[in-house]
Amino acid sequence: MEKTIITNIQGYSIHDGPGIRTVVFFKGCPLRCKWCSNPENLKPSIQVGFMEKLCRQCGRCLKACPHNAIIPGQGVYRINQDKCTFCGLCVQSCYYGSLVLYGEEMTSAEVYDKVRLDKMFFDSSGGGVTVSGGEPLLYPLFLYELFSKCREEGISTCIETCGQVSRQAFETILPVADLFYFDLKHMDSEIHEEYTGLPNHNILDNARFLVEQNAEVLFRMPLIPGVNDSRKNIEETAAFMKSLGPGGMNIQLMPFHRLGQSKYDALNMKYEFENVEIMEPSEIEAVKELFLSLGVNCTISK
Repeated sequence: MEKTIITNIQGYSIHDGPGIRTVVFFKGCPLRCKWCSNPENLKPSIQVGFMEKLCRQCGRCLKACPHNAIIPGQGVYRINQDKCTFCGLCVQSCYYGSLVLYGEEMTSAEVYDKVRLDKMFFDSSGGGVTVSGGEPLLYPLFLYELFSKCREEGISTCIETCGQVSRQAFETILPVADLFYFDLKHMDSEIHEEYTGLPNHNILDNARFLVEQNAEVLFRMPLIPGVNDSRKNIEETAAFMKSLGPGGMNIQLMPFHRLGQSKYDALNMKYEFENVEIMEPSEIEAVKELFLSLGVNCTISK
């Protein structure tokens, strides 16, 4: 049975697919989007985060750590990553919640046993299970096992993907996936690489493949001021979608926010978009209207 690292299983979500969803967050992502709101899911390994504002310098974590990986003192990052083995003993010892363990190794059966508890909500709302991350399609065999169990029980399945995975991963999961939420971040491959770490050729090829396979796809655009909100990029995105035919004509805008910034601090990572302004509702609406005027169905994520 397949195992992978899961950071969170979040119930009662209404923004990650139809109806009420339970969202499973996978660890590991091939991209490094500079605006990412889930930095704890970038690395495919367990990590310990430190939230300095909650620390009371009680010293319990120093005593609990068997590897001397806790750095004492105020105003310094608490964890020596070279010594930390991510055993979680420091997290268990902290009374104040300043230390957090990002990730737990789980089997597909263990994940299913948790999500199936919400089946009454799925049945009453037309909801189901959504996998997110990170990039869940880095683990296609795990997903196949999980989604097969869901399908046997009549639980709807949805995948949130950046698209930067192998064609084989999509081929593996297609028979048991009901819906794909597929990100289109930028049409210019060089700009895409500048802000995400990789070009977009494979992503666009996979998008075309999914639509050709008659998969149900909702494209999504993280709407980032000064990055992909130009008229040129919107027009090129619409043109690409229209080239896919009727199955590729829906896109949802996800306006930029800074809600994940505290997690960058917890992981001692630099957040490059802290000074980027949040878009005004009228600016977001203007992008939606532009897509509509170009013949593409467009909605705004709440």
